[in-house]
Amino acid sequence: MTNEKAVAEKLLQINAIKLSPQEPFTWASGWKSPIYCDNRKVLSFPYIRDFIKSELCSVLFEKFPDADMLAGVATAGIAWGAMAADQLKLPYIYVRPKPKEHGLGNQIEGFYEPGARVVVIEDLISTGKSSLQVCDVLKAAGIEVIGMVSIFTYGFTQADQNFRDADVVYHSLTNYETLISLAMEKGMIAPEQEKTLLKWREDPANWSGKE
Repeated sequence: MTNEKAVAEKLLQINAIKLSPQEPFTWASGWKSPIYCDNRKVLSFPYIRDFIKSELCSVLFEKFPDADMLAGVATAGIAWGAMAADQLKLPYIYVRPKPKEHGLGNQIEGFYEPGARVVVIEDLISTGKSSLQVCDVLKAAGIEVIGMVSIFTYGFTQADQNFRDADVVYHSLTNYETLISLAMEKGMIAPEQEKTLLKWREDPANWSGKE
């Protein structure tokens, strides 16, 4: 079993990812979606949490051996970034969506020095826009963003383009194609549902769930 497949299996096992082609979910963006990903659930399952942490550290060690520190994306990426930084014995910071409205007004929390080579830790990548905004905040602070690692990505064409435009390399522990393939293999979805799920990924902004 490949690592991507193993990670997808763990996420399905604890319902961190739910598939519902017949009754689509509504995302915060307003998009209708036959899939919902909530990786926060993983934190409640110690052995699966440890497995995901181990996979995350393996990717970081292999792909970004020159990283000086890690940066978590608030809020969902904070715990994963902290666990990986602890395992790899790297300094750690995290980035808020906007500066605090009191105290020091920080948007980047933790100690860092300009020029540090940082890998951003995210739990989920959809279009990539919010994740790349974090990269912009770090770059504005003089930090060199050498890449990003997430647990799951939908693999949208738009996301790939956004990351190319921003010149940011990213890796994900598992992805939409692997997940759907595994769900089919396990009999969790029927062939017609597979078609619906794959069609959604082609144009998620305009998908309604109705043929």
